[in-house]
Amino acid sequence: MNNIKTSFTIKDLENLSGIKAHTIRIWEKRYQLLSPERTSGNARYYDTKNLQKLLNVSLLNKNNYKISKIAKLSEESIVLIARELANKNALVDNSINAFKMAMFSFDQVLFNQTYNQLLINKTFRDVFKEVFIPFLDHIGLMWQTDTLTPAHEHFVSNLISQKIQINIEKIQQNLLVDDSEVYVLFLPENEIHELGLMYLNYELSLRGKKTIYLGQSIPLDNLNSLLTMFTKIKFISSFTVAPVDLLMNDYISEIDVKLKNTKHEFWAFGNRTKNLNSTDYNGQFLFYKGLIDLLKDL
Repeated sequence: MNNIKTSFTIKDLENLSGIKAHTIRIWEKRYQLLSPERTSGNARYYDTKNLQKLLNVSLLNKNNYKISKIAKLSEESIVLIARELANKNALVDNSINAFKMAMFSFDQVLFNQTYNQLLINKTFRDVFKEVFIPFLDHIGLMWQTDTLTPAHEHFVSNLISQKIQINIEKIQQNLLVDDSEVYVLFLPENEIHELGLMYLNYELSLRGKKTIYLGQSIPLDNLNSLLTMFTKIKFISSFTVAPVDLLMNDYISEIDVKLKNTKHEFWAFGNRTKNLNSTDYNGQFLFYKGLIDLLKDL
Protein backbone atom coordinates (compact mmCIF):
# COMPACT_ATOMS: atom_id res chain seq x y z
CA MET A 1 0.00 0.00 0.00
CA ASN A 2 1.25 3.47 -0.86
CA ASN A 3 1.98 5.97 1.86
CA ILE A 4 -1.03 8.05 2.79
CA LYS A 5 -1.11 11.23 0.73
CA THR A 6 -0.48 14.26 2.93
CA SER A 7 0.40 17.00 0.44
CA PHE A 8 -1.79 18.27 -2.39
CA THR A 9 -1.39 20.54 -5.39
CA ILE A 10 -3.96 23.21 -6.14
CA LYS A 11 -5.22 20.93 -8.94
CA ASP A 12 -5.79 18.20 -6.35
CA LEU A 13 -7.84 20.66 -4.30
CA GLU A 14 -9.88 21.54 -7.38
CA ASN A 15 -10.58 17.86 -8.12
CA LEU A 16 -11.57 17.15 -4.53
CA SER A 17 -13.64 20.22 -3.74
CA GLY A 18 -15.13 21.07 -7.12
CA ILE A 19 -13.89 24.64 -6.66
CA LYS A 20 -11.84 26.00 -9.55
CA ALA A 21 -8.15 26.58 -8.89
CA HIS A 22 -8.57 30.24 -9.91
CA THR A 23 -11.24 30.72 -7.22
CA ILE A 24 -9.11 28.96 -4.60
CA ARG A 25 -6.25 31.35 -5.35
CA ILE A 26 -8.57 34.38 -5.00
CA TRP A 27 -9.91 33.10 -1.66
CA GLU A 28 -6.40 32.43 -0.48
CA LYS A 29 -5.13 35.88 -1.47
CA ARG A 30 -8.16 37.93 -0.46
CA TYR A 31 -9.30 36.11 2.67
CA GLN A 32 -6.24 34.06 3.73
CA LEU A 33 -8.47 30.99 3.94
CA LEU A 34 -5.63 28.57 3.23
CA SER A 35 -1.98 28.50 4.25
CA PRO A 36 0.06 26.71 1.59
CA GLU A 37 3.64 25.59 2.06
CA ARG A 38 6.32 25.88 -0.60
CA THR A 39 8.80 23.37 -1.90
CA SER A 40 12.51 24.15 -2.27
CA GLY A 41 11.66 25.04 -5.87
CA ASN A 42 9.03 27.54 -4.63
CA ALA A 43 6.08 25.41 -5.80
CA ARG A 44 2.95 25.84 -3.71
CA TYR A 45 1.47 22.75 -1.96
CA TYR A 46 -1.22 22.15 0.67
CA ASP A 47 -1.38 19.78 3.63
CA THR A 48 -4.31 17.66 4.84
CA LYS A 49 -5.46 20.40 7.22
CA ASN A 50 -5.82 22.80 4.27
CA LEU A 51 -7.75 20.18 2.29
CA GLN A 52 -10.15 19.53 5.16
CA LYS A 53 -10.71 23.26 5.63
CA LEU A 54 -11.43 23.78 1.93
CA LEU A 55 -13.96 20.93 1.90
CA ASN A 56 -15.68 22.49 4.92
CA VAL A 57 -15.62 25.94 3.33
CA SER A 58 -17.05 24.49 0.12
CA LEU A 59 -19.91 22.92 2.07
CA LEU A 60 -20.73 26.19 3.82
CA ASN A 61 -20.52 28.15 0.58
CA LYS A 62 -22.91 25.74 -1.17
CA ASN A 63 -25.35 26.34 1.67
CA ASN A 64 -25.51 30.10 1.10
CA TYR A 65 -22.75 31.19 3.44
CA LYS A 66 -20.90 34.08 1.77
CA ILE A 67 -17.17 33.59 1.52
CA SER A 68 -16.59 36.93 3.25
CA LYS A 69 -18.58 35.67 6.25
CA ILE A 70 -16.84 32.29 6.28
CA ALA A 71 -13.46 34.02 6.33
CA LYS A 72 -14.37 35.71 9.62
CA LEU A 73 -15.22 32.43 11.35
CA SER A 74 -12.75 30.59 13.55
CA GLU A 75 -11.35 27.25 12.42
CA GLU A 76 -13.46 25.50 15.08
CA SER A 77 -16.65 27.26 14.00
CA ILE A 78 -16.16 26.28 10.36
CA VAL A 79 -15.76 22.63 11.37
CA LEU A 80 -18.81 22.69 13.66
CA ILE A 81 -21.09 24.39 11.12
CA ALA A 82 -19.92 22.06 8.34
CA ARG A 83 -20.65 19.00 10.45
CA GLU A 84 -24.06 20.37 11.37
CA LEU A 85 -24.89 21.03 7.71
CA ALA A 86 -23.64 17.63 6.60
CA ASN A 87 -25.82 15.92 9.17
CA LYS A 88 -28.85 18.19 8.94
CA ASN A 89 -29.20 18.60 5.19
CA ALA A 90 -29.21 15.17 3.60
CA LEU A 91 -28.70 16.59 0.12
CA VAL A 92 -26.66 14.70 -2.43
CA ASP A 93 -23.90 17.31 -2.87
CA ASN A 94 -23.63 17.93 0.85
CA SER A 95 -23.49 14.21 1.59
CA ILE A 96 -20.85 13.50 -1.03
CA ASN A 97 -18.78 16.34 0.39
CA ALA A 98 -19.22 14.93 3.90
CA PHE A 99 -18.17 11.46 2.71
CA LYS A 100 -15.05 12.99 1.15
CA MET A 101 -14.25 14.72 4.44
CA ALA A 102 -14.77 11.44 6.30
CA MET A 103 -12.53 9.60 3.83
CA PHE A 104 -9.60 11.99 4.03
CA SER A 105 -9.77 12.34 7.81
CA PHE A 106 -10.51 8.61 8.35
CA ASP A 107 -13.59 9.67 10.30
CA GLN A 108 -15.96 6.71 10.66
CA VAL A 109 -18.29 8.67 12.94
CA LEU A 110 -18.87 11.38 10.31
CA PHE A 111 -19.43 8.72 7.63
CA ASN A 112 -22.07 6.94 9.72
CA GLN A 113 -23.76 10.16 10.80
CA THR A 114 -24.07 11.28 7.18
CA TYR A 115 -25.34 7.87 6.08
CA ASN A 116 -27.92 7.65 8.87
CA GLN A 117 -29.15 11.16 8.13
CA LEU A 118 -29.70 10.17 4.48
CA LEU A 119 -31.78 7.18 5.60
CA ILE A 120 -34.30 9.47 7.28
CA ASN A 121 -35.76 10.46 3.91
CA LYS A 122 -34.31 7.84 1.55
CA THR A 123 -34.29 4.07 1.20
CA PHE A 124 -30.99 2.23 1.08
CA ARG A 125 -31.50 1.77 -2.67
CA ASP A 126 -31.90 5.55 -3.08
CA VAL A 127 -28.78 6.22 -1.03
CA PHE A 128 -26.69 3.83 -3.08
CA LYS A 129 -27.91 5.02 -6.48
CA GLU A 130 -28.15 8.75 -5.76
CA VAL A 131 -25.20 9.22 -3.42
CA PHE A 132 -22.80 6.27 -3.28
CA ILE A 133 -22.57 5.75 -7.06
CA PRO A 134 -21.72 9.43 -7.80
CA PHE A 135 -19.32 9.38 -4.85
CA LEU A 136 -17.59 6.25 -6.16
CA ASP A 137 -17.43 7.80 -9.63
CA HIS A 138 -15.68 10.77 -8.07
CA ILE A 139 -13.24 8.42 -6.35
CA GLY A 140 -12.48 7.02 -9.81
CA LEU A 141 -11.65 10.54 -11.01
CA MET A 142 -9.37 11.05 -8.03
CA TRP A 143 -7.52 7.84 -8.93
CA GLN A 144 -7.01 9.09 -12.48
CA THR A 145 -5.58 12.38 -11.24
CA ASP A 146 -3.38 10.70 -8.61
CA THR A 147 -5.21 12.54 -5.82
CA LEU A 148 -6.20 9.43 -3.86
CA THR A 149 -4.20 6.68 -2.16
CA PRO A 150 -5.25 3.05 -1.56
CA ALA A 151 -5.53 3.77 2.16
CA HIS A 152 -8.28 6.34 1.61
CA GLU A 153 -10.16 4.22 -0.91
CA HIS A 154 -9.96 1.04 1.19
CA PHE A 155 -11.19 2.87 4.27
CA VAL A 156 -14.33 4.26 2.66
CA SER A 157 -14.96 1.20 0.46
CA ASN A 158 -15.01 -1.03 3.53
CA LEU A 159 -17.58 1.23 5.19
CA ILE A 160 -19.84 1.13 2.11
CA SER A 161 -19.33 -2.63 1.90
CA GLN A 162 -20.55 -2.98 5.48
CA LYS A 163 -23.78 -1.14 4.64
CA ILE A 164 -24.44 -3.34 1.59
CA GLN A 165 -23.83 -6.56 3.51
CA ILE A 166 -26.05 -5.52 6.41
CA ASN A 167 -28.91 -4.86 3.99
CA ILE A 168 -28.33 -8.14 2.12
CA GLU A 169 -28.45 -10.07 5.39
CA LYS A 170 -31.75 -8.44 6.35
CA ILE A 171 -33.32 -9.55 3.07
CA GLN A 172 -31.92 -13.06 2.92
CA GLN A 173 -33.08 -13.93 6.43
CA ASN A 174 -36.76 -13.43 5.59
CA LEU A 175 -37.15 -14.13 1.88
CA LEU A 176 -38.46 -17.08 -0.11
CA VAL A 177 -36.00 -17.77 -2.90
CA ASP A 178 -36.83 -18.63 -6.50
CA ASP A 179 -34.24 -21.27 -7.39
CA SER A 180 -35.44 -21.94 -10.95
CA GLU A 181 -32.33 -20.06 -12.04
CA VAL A 182 -29.15 -19.17 -10.23
CA TYR A 183 -27.12 -15.96 -10.36
CA VAL A 184 -23.40 -16.49 -9.79
CA LEU A 185 -21.54 -13.24 -9.11
CA PHE A 186 -17.76 -13.12 -9.35
CA LEU A 187 -14.85 -10.93 -10.41
CA PRO A 188 -12.03 -12.04 -12.74
CA GLU A 189 -8.52 -12.59 -11.47
CA ASN A 190 -6.77 -9.38 -10.37
CA GLU A 191 -10.08 -7.51 -10.15
CA ILE A 192 -10.81 -6.27 -6.63
CA HIS A 193 -13.35 -3.49 -7.20
CA GLU A 194 -16.45 -5.29 -6.00
CA LEU A 195 -18.84 -2.71 -4.54
CA GLY A 196 -20.96 -2.63 -7.70
CA LEU A 197 -21.16 -6.42 -7.76
CA MET A 198 -22.02 -6.51 -4.06
CA TYR A 199 -24.84 -4.03 -4.60
CA LEU A 200 -26.12 -6.13 -7.50
CA ASN A 201 -26.27 -9.07 -5.10
CA TYR A 202 -28.48 -6.90 -2.89
CA GLU A 203 -30.81 -6.02 -5.80
CA LEU A 204 -31.11 -9.67 -6.88
CA SER A 205 -31.79 -10.77 -3.30
CA LEU A 206 -34.45 -8.08 -3.04
CA ARG A 207 -36.15 -9.67 -6.06
CA GLY A 208 -36.12 -13.11 -4.45
CA LYS A 209 -33.42 -14.52 -6.74
CA LYS A 210 -31.03 -17.28 -5.70
CA THR A 211 -27.51 -15.86 -5.70
CA ILE A 212 -24.10 -17.39 -5.17
CA TYR A 213 -21.62 -14.63 -4.39
CA LEU A 214 -17.99 -15.61 -5.03
CA GLY A 215 -16.40 -12.16 -4.85
CA GLN A 216 -12.96 -11.01 -5.92
CA SER A 217 -10.33 -12.51 -8.22
CA ILE A 218 -11.88 -15.87 -9.18
CA PRO A 219 -10.04 -18.08 -11.74
CA LEU A 220 -12.39 -19.28 -14.48
CA ASP A 221 -11.71 -22.96 -13.81
CA ASN A 222 -13.27 -22.45 -10.36
CA LEU A 223 -16.65 -22.19 -12.11
CA ASN A 224 -16.53 -25.71 -13.56
CA SER A 225 -18.29 -27.41 -10.65
CA LEU A 226 -21.13 -24.88 -10.81
CA LEU A 227 -21.63 -25.54 -14.52
CA THR A 228 -22.56 -29.14 -13.85
CA MET A 229 -24.45 -28.51 -10.61
CA PHE A 230 -27.10 -26.16 -12.04
CA THR A 231 -28.91 -26.24 -15.37
CA LYS A 232 -29.51 -22.51 -15.76
CA ILE A 233 -26.97 -20.03 -14.45
CA LYS A 234 -26.56 -16.34 -15.12
CA PHE A 235 -22.93 -15.58 -14.45
CA ILE A 236 -22.38 -11.89 -13.73
CA SER A 237 -19.04 -10.10 -13.51
CA SER A 238 -17.67 -6.58 -13.44
CA PHE A 239 -14.64 -5.44 -15.42
CA THR A 240 -13.02 -2.32 -13.98
CA VAL A 241 -9.27 -2.93 -14.31
CA ALA A 242 -9.14 -6.58 -15.43
CA PRO A 243 -8.78 -8.38 -17.74
CA VAL A 244 -6.38 -6.06 -19.54
CA ASP A 245 -7.25 -5.20 -23.14
CA LEU A 246 -4.81 -7.67 -24.70
CA LEU A 247 -6.34 -10.56 -22.78
CA MET A 248 -10.00 -9.56 -22.91
CA ASN A 249 -10.95 -11.44 -26.07
CA ASP A 250 -9.20 -14.61 -24.88
CA TYR A 251 -11.01 -14.34 -21.55
CA ILE A 252 -14.46 -14.01 -23.12
CA SER A 253 -13.66 -16.75 -25.65
CA GLU A 254 -12.79 -19.12 -22.80
CA ILE A 255 -16.15 -18.37 -21.19
CA ASP A 256 -17.81 -18.90 -24.57
CA VAL A 257 -16.42 -22.43 -24.70
CA LYS A 258 -17.78 -23.15 -21.22
CA LEU A 259 -21.28 -21.92 -22.18
CA LYS A 260 -21.44 -24.00 -25.37
CA ASN A 261 -24.55 -26.21 -25.57
CA THR A 262 -25.87 -25.00 -22.20
CA LYS A 263 -28.64 -22.70 -20.99
CA HIS A 264 -26.15 -20.62 -19.06
CA GLU A 265 -25.63 -16.91 -19.71
CA PHE A 266 -22.83 -14.46 -19.02
CA TRP A 267 -23.43 -10.80 -18.14
CA ALA A 268 -20.73 -8.21 -17.55
CA PHE A 269 -20.67 -4.50 -16.79
CA GLY A 270 -17.99 -1.88 -16.31
CA ASN A 271 -15.78 0.41 -18.34
CA ARG A 272 -13.78 -2.46 -19.87
CA THR A 273 -16.86 -3.86 -21.63
CA LYS A 274 -17.15 -0.91 -24.02
CA ASN A 275 -15.49 -2.74 -26.94
CA LEU A 276 -17.29 -6.06 -26.40
CA ASN A 277 -20.15 -7.13 -28.67
CA SER A 278 -22.38 -10.07 -27.74
CA THR A 279 -22.87 -11.02 -31.40
CA ASP A 280 -19.18 -11.86 -31.70
CA TYR A 281 -19.65 -14.97 -29.58
CA ASN A 282 -21.72 -18.16 -29.78
CA GLY A 283 -22.99 -18.22 -26.21
CA GLN A 284 -25.55 -15.97 -24.54
CA PHE A 285 -23.72 -12.79 -23.59
CA LEU A 286 -24.94 -9.41 -22.40
CA PHE A 287 -22.56 -6.48 -21.93
CA TYR A 288 -23.49 -3.28 -20.09
CA LYS A 289 -21.73 0.06 -19.86
CA GLY A 290 -22.42 0.30 -16.13
CA LEU A 291 -24.32 -1.07 -13.17
CA ILE A 292 -27.32 1.25 -13.64
CA ASP A 293 -27.78 0.01 -17.22
CA LEU A 294 -27.77 -3.58 -16.04
CA LEU A 295 -30.27 -2.88 -13.25
CA LYS A 296 -32.74 -1.59 -15.85
CA ASP A 297 -32.86 -5.07 -17.41
CA LEU A 298 -33.48 -7.00 -14.18
